[in-house]
Amino acid sequence: MKSARWFTCTPVAFGGGPDFFARDSGLLCRAFQSLGIESRAVMPGTRQPGDEPDLIRVDFPQLESATWWKELRLDGVVLYAWGRPKFRKVAKAIHEAGIFLVLNQDSGGLVSPLNGPIKWLKEQWVLAGAGRDAASVFRFLKLSLRGFSVGLFLTDPLRASHLKQGNVIACVSPLAASHYRRLCRLYGGKTLAARVAVIPHAVEPRFQYSGAEKRRQIACVGRWDDEVQKRPRLLMACVDSLLRADAGLVVAIAGRPTPELEAWQAGLPPGQRDRVKLLGNIDRAALARLLEESQVFYSPSAFESFGIAAGEALCAGCSVVAQHSLSMAAFEWFVSANSGTLAEGGNVVAHVQAIQTELDAWASGARIPAEIARHWGERLHATQVAAKILAKGLSKKASDGRF
Repeated sequence: MKSARWFTCTPVAFGGGPDFFARDSGLLCRAFQSLGIESRAVMPGTRQPGDEPDLIRVDFPQLESATWWKELRLDGVVLYAWGRPKFRKVAKAIHEAGIFLVLNQDSGGLVSPLNGPIKWLKEQWVLAGAGRDAASVFRFLKLSLRGFSVGLFLTDPLRASHLKQGNVIACVSPLAASHYRRLCRLYGGKTLAARVAVIPHAVEPRFQYSGAEKRRQIACVGRWDDEVQKRPRLLMACVDSLLRADAGLVVAIAGRPTPELEAWQAGLPPGQRDRVKLLGNIDRAALARLLEESQVFYSPSAFESFGIAAGEALCAGCSVVAQHSLSMAAFEWFVSANSGTLAEGGNVVAHVQAIQTELDAWASGARIPAEIARHWGERLHATQVAAKILAKGLSKKASDGRF
């Protein structure tokens, strides 16, 4: 019997080194391999010195060729193309080659005014910067005008064409799937909506809980130079408040610190300064150790399509805190298993209250790290995600009588 062949594809020329294979399409490729499935990752561009051996580089026109895809004799492809119109020809080529196609949607789901104009406008307001300055208001107006003109009359029909090529429209959270089902009913009726499934981003198996003692420690991970999305000023204000109230609390912040973060930490009183650790960029093994020893993962972000760092934290037995928001769609799911608290507002008081609620839950024994890690590992670890995708493909084969 022919062994199964499932490839992953990203139609953007990213680097193909170890970092690529630690998440998203690269990690899923490795997960297929660990399950005994023949798998490689596909990307456009010329081969780079750091590329891993199981990466295929091709010219972009080949990605749009059904003939090229057919020659690979694949059972399935997971395409990480965000449903974007510019990549619809890639999806069409894979579909026309007769390959089972899973379309990964790295999004919270509010991708069109058709999802609900009020919700969509709220999302644009957040993405633009939530009115933090005149430039953000201008960005919001520009995004809104484009969405209700070019978006409705050009982008949406082309996105619909892209999504119709897929056997599975894979959404990374239940709320995102709900948004996509509504959109797909408008694009292609019940038949297209029925293809929507919850398939989260994969988490490396290194993120797990082995029974280590949990410290009264909050872990934060981010690209702190992104003021609009990651909101480092909110982070600093929350930590200020928490340190004053809790003499035993430690806060570990991973990711390259901005000059503002460094100046803030240096200006803290001596009794607080040594309880804020600016770790900088750390490797994956060190990040796994940090999360395994921490009680709470805190994300001050204004928006996240998923939040892979939060998923990694859950698999390491952390509970999570973030803001309750349409623009943080996955986090309603992340806190649903006795595994976190959402802040009801975007201000310091609401965020501090949510973090304190979690710290109190740990102190009272209401958070059990082994249970958090088990629950989320079963859903987010890469092999579990890969197995769920393979089951979708096998179900389609069975319904087609191809066994």
